[in-house]
Amino acid sequence: MDIRQAITDKIIAMLEKGGNEARTRWTKAAQRGFPRNGKTGDAYRGVNVLILWDAAIEAGYASNVWMTFKQAADMGAHVRKGEKGVMCAYFEMVKRKGNEPAEQDGDEEGRAGFFPMCKPFWLFNVAQIEGLPESFYNTTTEQAAEFNPIAEAEALLTASGASIVHGFDGAFYAPSKDQICLPERERFTSPENYYATALHELTHWTGHESRLNRQFGKRFGDNAYAFEELVAELGAAFVVGHVGFVDATIENHAAYLENWLTVLKNDKTAIFTASKQASLAYDFILARAGKATAPAHAE
Repeated sequence: MDIRQAITDKIIAMLEKGGNEARTRWTKAAQRGFPRNGKTGDAYRGVNVLILWDAAIEAGYASNVWMTFKQAADMGAHVRKGEKGVMCAYFEMVKRKGNEPAEQDGDEEGRAGFFPMCKPFWLFNVAQIEGLPESFYNTTTEQAAEFNPIAEAEALLTASGASIVHGFDGAFYAPSKDQICLPERERFTSPENYYATALHELTHWTGHESRLNRQFGKRFGDNAYAFEELVAELGAAFVVGHVGFVDATIENHAAYLENWLTVLKNDKTAIFTASKQASLAYDFILARAGKATAPAHAE
């Protein structure tokens, strides 16, 4: 593998999204400071800064702290199964062989018989690692308010068996990993809002092909994603209503109202489909917790 070319290709891919977008992403990431190593505390430098900044934004990681697989293991922690590291690069001075041209790198070390060899190493964000001390996962700068779990809502999340990972900037369900990603609990304005947000993402989780297998692409085309959001919105409302959170808000939630209106105006049966799928999701979540739902009325 040509490490320099691979790194260069990554940077090119970032810039091809648009110079302004890349600048905005890096500026947003820079607000947290330079990425640093969780074990040594040292900040990364050079091209690795851009790579790690972009990776954190792309994945939605709230933390700028990274470490290698071995460093995590040395601290008694472990990288979760299926997580992928971010390839970074370092230079190691290597003694030149007798038949290698000294002008290869054109630097003092090269003329002295050594040259810098670019080598890869892989880093994992602390959000990808389990078992680290709690301080690694606290990304808030202020004293976090104490989080008081709500038993019934907590029981629904636990009984679902869903993989729920904290330490992200926002809340989302990642189908490729079949994983619910959330900010730390203490970052929510209230426990009710945390659970409302988590249950919204849990409703998305029910649509996985191994569960309810919701697929709307053929019917709704480009609006399929917005329609799935409508299903999750309704499903979460059903579950939140069951738990009894009257004023709970789904935090950091993108608005799809305009897209929903487009779908509903173009298809008079869409709201019936969305409500039916939301009800199935609601039933699925409660069934996992061993709770019976009211029987459906005949149409």
